[in-house]
Amino acid sequence: MAELQTGRNACPTMKSILIKGAILLTMDERDSIVRGDLLIRDGRIASLGATGGTADVVIDATGCAVLPGFVQTHIHLCQTLFRGAADDLALLDWLKKRVWPMEAAHTADSIRASARLGVAELIKGGTTCALTMETVNHTEEVFRVVDETGFRATIGKCMMDAGDDVPAALHEETESSIKECLALLDAWHGKANGRIRYCFAPRFALSCSRELLARVGQLAKEREVMVHTHASENKNECALVEAETGLRNVTYLHSLGVSGRHVMLAHCVHLDATEFQTLASTRTNVAHCPSSNLKLGSGIAEVTRMLDAGITVSLGADGAACNNRLDMFTEMRSMALLQKALHGSQVIPARQALRMATIDGASALGLNNEIGTLDAGKRADVVVVNLNALHSSPYLTDPVSALVYSAQTSDVQSVVVDGQLLMKDRELLTIDEKTVLHDANRERAELLRRAGIEG
Repeated sequence: MAELQTGRNACPTMKSILIKGAILLTMDERDSIVRGDLLIRDGRIASLGATGGTADVVIDATGCAVLPGFVQTHIHLCQTLFRGAADDLALLDWLKKRVWPMEAAHTADSIRASARLGVAELIKGGTTCALTMETVNHTEEVFRVVDETGFRATIGKCMMDAGDDVPAALHEETESSIKECLALLDAWHGKANGRIRYCFAPRFALSCSRELLARVGQLAKEREVMVHTHASENKNECALVEAETGLRNVTYLHSLGVSGRHVMLAHCVHLDATEFQTLASTRTNVAHCPSSNLKLGSGIAEVTRMLDAGITVSLGADGAACNNRLDMFTEMRSMALLQKALHGSQVIPARQALRMATIDGASALGLNNEIGTLDAGKRADVVVVNLNALHSSPYLTDPVSALVYSAQTSDVQSVVVDGQLLMKDRELLTIDEKTVLHDANRERAELLRRAGIEG
């Protein structure tokens, strides 16, 4: 169990952290494993190995793995309050009967409570960075929460200017949607020393006009920011897109300029051969969400085929409305086991699954030069995970296997983002956990009342 000792009082303004006696899973190109210390100074990794010396904070990581923080590439922080309120529904019914009415009922206070609950859960589970799509309204509250908590995130306001059965509170005018997105981009992109970034987030083809998607495709390239949207999650969704546009989902988005290295498509469960080729040739990224796809009955994405085609695939929990937890350990394990069931026991070894959860996610977000590996000079987004538990021991022969197949969120002991200690010994330092839980339960009850949904 990691034990924390302090030379000065542990606080967000600390300049240095020394993590001692760890198994360092670097996630570098050779997947190097180093046994020794990790020194963090002024927000960056200073050295690895036998560093010696002291620091403002010293963490005894005996029996622990130290690795880059998990990077989740598809999250909805605005939906954390919806946990358990939208079970046992397929995608389109899930949206129309539960999620859209609840999103329409959000206030600034409920969005804030939802985001704080989600960020707290992510940190306690070892996730240090996320790509998150919010709802149409009150997105600035999510930026504020990420800023205050020290989390790293790329955040987008959901864009919806079309579609059937969309509540009035979520149905936008095209120009006003774009104008609000640009205002958020100007206000927040690159803030907090680059820890906070903006992305365009059109919801999916069925809720966005051709004009809006084309404008997003153009503006994202001009402003050099990401596009984050859903694609080909559900068979009925794919059929409706093809009926409306005459094109398959990925092909339609590509025709409007929504493809490329700066684009993240969530799910991509149902693709044809041309769409696989389009994703590969354009270097478009895919966020795989195995638990969400299973719970909504959407299917199992052909991750092995994507990887064989050279498509960058990373992982996300999706939202708490369709998972219902934001747990990267579950997503790694589920993804690997599902692919083995489809294609044989040798596909997706543990090291590849862990890369998808760390450096591959960072690469998909264009952050691989800053985070995703334990390399001197990189931003210090680091987690300490206890492996010396009954369910993960013995771990010494293969700590990577222990992490992917055995570890749990409760094994995460300490979390550092940008050199700032956000959790030590399972205690959150930038978030008051009791207040988060109190506010979430209060706001959830009020939100369901406004949405007319029985809680």
